[in-house]
Amino acid sequence: MWRFTFYLCIFCYGIRFLWSSPWFWDIRQCWHSYPYQPLTSGLYYYYIMELAFYWSLMFSQFIDIKRKDFLIMFMHHLATIGLITFSYINNMVRVGTLVMCLHDVSDFLLEAAKLANYAKYQRLCDTLFVIFSAVFVVTRLGIYPFWILNTTFFESWEMIGPYPSWWLFNGLLLILQVLHVIWSYLIVRIAFKALIRGKVSKDDRSDVESSSEEEEATTNSKSPCGSSSSNGANRVNGHMGSSYWAEE
Repeated sequence: MWRFTFYLCIFCYGIRFLWSSPWFWDIRQCWHSYPYQPLTSGLYYYYIMELAFYWSLMFSQFIDIKRKDFLIMFMHHLATIGLITFSYINNMVRVGTLVMCLHDVSDFLLEAAKLANYAKYQRLCDTLFVIFSAVFVVTRLGIYPFWILNTTFFESWEMIGPYPSWWLFNGLLLILQVLHVIWSYLIVRIAFKALIRGKVSKDDRSDVESSSEEEEATTNSKSPCGSSSSNGANRVNGHMGSSYWAEE
């Protein structure tokens, strides 16, 4: 519920802020007059809220149950924090806001599916997860590379030319794209099984590796309805590392 609330609120804030920003409608505006672009209060608070949240995810990862995707998520958090911090220092905040908003659009759908799963609304869970999968693939494998990476690699090269920090910035963006491809494959596989079987199946990517959680999963599997662990063990795309999705 906390993550759903944050992702939904920050996405709404981002859309509201970007709607009146010229670079949202013409992405080449991200590089006009660079690096002498003003930092408005709305943009500043957008960055600070996102940075604080991802730092909290970084810290909580080490006190949470270790999962098979721990290293992938660690790399994701490092790349995200590095991008937010680096783009702020180099005043690449315009394109940074586009990247953050693009990532937030699918995250609240995933957390909504998780809430439906805990509430044992299986059909709602399946529907939300399929919608999340479609939005994730379109934004991360379509809009992100052909809109964001296109402007950071080619339009910025044309308008301001490459410089030392330009290579690091684009390198971090490429790391995110590699993670997007890996997660998209895993998410689409789960969504396809959900459509075929009529319910979201177990996520083999990130089973809990601790013995205590395995025992809990074994106990839960004996329940006629199935259940989800109360500590948020069902996760996909780094926000959910699953033991079992609820069974009908």
